[in-house]
Amino acid sequence: MVRLTLDLVAKNVGHKSRNEDDFGQYLQKITHLNLSDKNIDTIGVLSFCKNLKVLYLYDNRISQIQNLDFASNITHLYLQNNCISSIENLSSLKKLEKLYLGGNYITVVEGLDKIGEIRELHIESQNLPLGEKLLFDPVSLRSLAKSLSVLNISNNNIDELEDLAVLENLSYIKAVDNQLQHMKDLKVVLNKWTKLRRMDLRGNPICQKPKYRDKVVVQSQTLADSETPHPTLPFHHSHSVEEKPNFLVLSQKQKIERKPLPRIRERKSQIKAQVEEASKVKAEGS
Repeated sequence: MVRLTLDLVAKNVGHKSRNEDDFGQYLQKITHLNLSDKNIDTIGVLSFCKNLKVLYLYDNRISQIQNLDFASNITHLYLQNNCISSIENLSSLKKLEKLYLGGNYITVVEGLDKIGEIRELHIESQNLPLGEKLLFDPVSLRSLAKSLSVLNISNNNIDELEDLAVLENLSYIKAVDNQLQHMKDLKVVLNKWTKLRRMDLRGNPICQKPKYRDKVVVQSQTLADSETPHPTLPFHHSHSVEEKPNFLVLSQKQKIERKPLPRIRERKSQIKAQVEEASKVKAEGS
C-alpha cells in the first residue's frame, strides 16, 4: 500500500534540500505534479501544494477521491485507470476545467453539481457490472449545462443520449462503442446541441442504419457547416483534446475505402431535394 504524502512528493520531484523551510517553499511553487503509476492507493493531505494546477494520478490504485481541499487552483485532474467507484469530494476545486476519470468503476456520473466551470469530462470505459450502463445524475448535468464543451463517454453500454440534451454548450462528443441505435433519440439531442461541431459514434448499431450519415447532416446545422472532414483525434489517457479544425466524424467502425465526400452543405441541399421529390412522386401516385 502506498499513500500519497509529502514524503512521496519529495522523492518524486527530486528535491535535494533537507531544510524543511526550503522544501515547504518549493512545494508552494509547484504547479504540475506527476505521480502516475506509483501504486498509490490513498490520497493524503498535500496542504503545502497550494499553487498546484495540474495533478497526474492516473494508473494507480486509488479507490476514493479525497483530501483535495487544498487544491483550489487545480485546473486539470487526471485520475484514469484507478479503482474509483464514486465521483466525490471535488467541491473545493472551483477552477477545475478538465477532469479525466476513464477506466475506473464509476456507475453514475454525479457529484459535479458544486464545481464551477468544467469544460472537459472524460469518463470512458468504466468497468461496469455485466448488463449495466453508465448513468447520469440530472443535477450534475444541469450544473454542467453551460460550461461543458467536450464529453467522452465511449465504451459504457449507453443506449440513449436524450438525458444529455441539457448540455447546451457541447462542441464535441465522443461516444464510440456504445449501444446507440435509435435515430429518434439522436434527433432530440442534435436539435438541442446547437454548438456541436464534432461527433464520433463509431462502433454503435445506429451507424449501420441506411443513410445514417445523411440523416444526421440534415438534422444538425452546426455539423453540416463543418465542411472539412479530418481524421479522428486520439484520446490518450494522459492528454487533453486541444483545439483542432472542426469536422464531422460519423464513419462506421469498419475500415473501408471511401470516395471523397462533396461539400457537406451542398450534400444537405441535395438530400432535401431528394426527399421533396420522393414526397411529390408519392403524392402523384396516390
